[in-house]
Amino acid sequence: MATSPPFPTRPPSPGDGGIRHPHWWQRRWVRYGAPSTLLALSGLVILALVRRQTGTDGFLVGLGLAVLPVPWLLAAFRWLDRVEPGPWRNLVFSFAWGACAAALIAIVANSFATEWIATSTADPASADTLGATVIAPVVEESAKAAAVLLVFLFRRRDFTGIVDGVVIAGTTATGFAFTENILYLGTAFGTDQLTGDRGIASVTAATFFVRIVMSPFAHPLFTVLTGIGFGIAALSAERRPVRRVLLPVCGLLLAMGMHAFWNGSATFGQYGFFAVYGGFMVPVFGLVTWLAVWTRQRELRTVRTELPAYVLAGWLGPGEPFALGSMRARRMARDYARHHHGRPAAREVARYEGYATSLAFLRRRGRAGKAGPDFAVRERELLAELWRRRHVARPALEYASRAAAPAPVYRPAVPYGYPAVTYSPYNPYRT
Repeated sequence: MATSPPFPTRPPSPGDGGIRHPHWWQRRWVRYGAPSTLLALSGLVILALVRRQTGTDGFLVGLGLAVLPVPWLLAAFRWLDRVEPGPWRNLVFSFAWGACAAALIAIVANSFATEWIATSTADPASADTLGATVIAPVVEESAKAAAVLLVFLFRRRDFTGIVDGVVIAGTTATGFAFTENILYLGTAFGTDQLTGDRGIASVTAATFFVRIVMSPFAHPLFTVLTGIGFGIAALSAERRPVRRVLLPVCGLLLAMGMHAFWNGSATFGQYGFFAVYGGFMVPVFGLVTWLAVWTRQRELRTVRTELPAYVLAGWLGPGEPFALGSMRARRMARDYARHHHGRPAAREVARYEGYATSLAFLRRRGRAGKAGPDFAVRERELLAELWRRRHVARPALEYASRAAAPAPVYRPAVPYGYPAVTYSPYNPYRT
């Protein structure tokens, strides 16, 4: 499937008939302006609602405490996405959707449903329990899944597998949990102000321990199940539409079920919460983490096995598949470019690595018969991006392939003489 190196082409002229004027909804200012405006308005409304419920002091305290786990969670998802980094705009959109739009939908829908149940049954306690265990999981997971669906539909080239689904879903849920934690912590602080509780015995300390220390991963873990469903659907052939629909739906149902089980743990007795946490949440978290890391390593193996075809065609250097299939070698290549040519060169090498990874994934889908009708066009685009950056990226990657390669062991051909030693040339990166 590899093609020959590029040749000069003339730009298309208006008379070629290949130029199409985009519809109004395809224009750049509409595609970016409309979602940005929607999210900004949602953010203003959610800010007003949370501040009205918590008060200014409670809002500031909740904001200061709720932000603590956010950098760690985002860094973890970004690390997972380092093999084929997605555009920052997708992550910003996902986080903003979770923190603003999804949170607003959840607050309005949950409040309305709980009040309606309480009015219909004249039993506020049962309404709160039913709202937490049934209404909230359905509403919240659906609202968060909407962000994953939008990226899946409108950023299809950036959504190629399980890791992309995990990253988009986890980032969305991190934003949602951030806003929800502000609300819970701010409300707890207001309660402590009324009762005069301070220190470890306060409601704020208990809420902080449960939501920030013990379970900052709860919301991301629920929504990641939806992301896995979308990721598997992205790997499926386009000629299987039923499977591509059912897989995300199954992931969403699993997310709702797990969310409901977690919310209902408080009704399982005195130690129900801790039993669900230790016997269910932690093992599932470990399993999903293992799956994500395993998928990441599988992506690196795909890079090493798919790119040699482009070496034979003259697009890549002989050492590039090995270097591009190793995160350590990739880092060496960027450091080499930064040391010799500055930060702009390092950024170009990083882009080269991303395009090469996308090319490997595209070829894998093509060989499996899962590529779309635009396979040849997309392949050509990626190869053109690599060819533009080859002068700065190829020396860096060739250096990294030599520096990161295992050191050879030289053994004597006869049983006498000097003992065999491991040859280890000087390399500042080798540890």
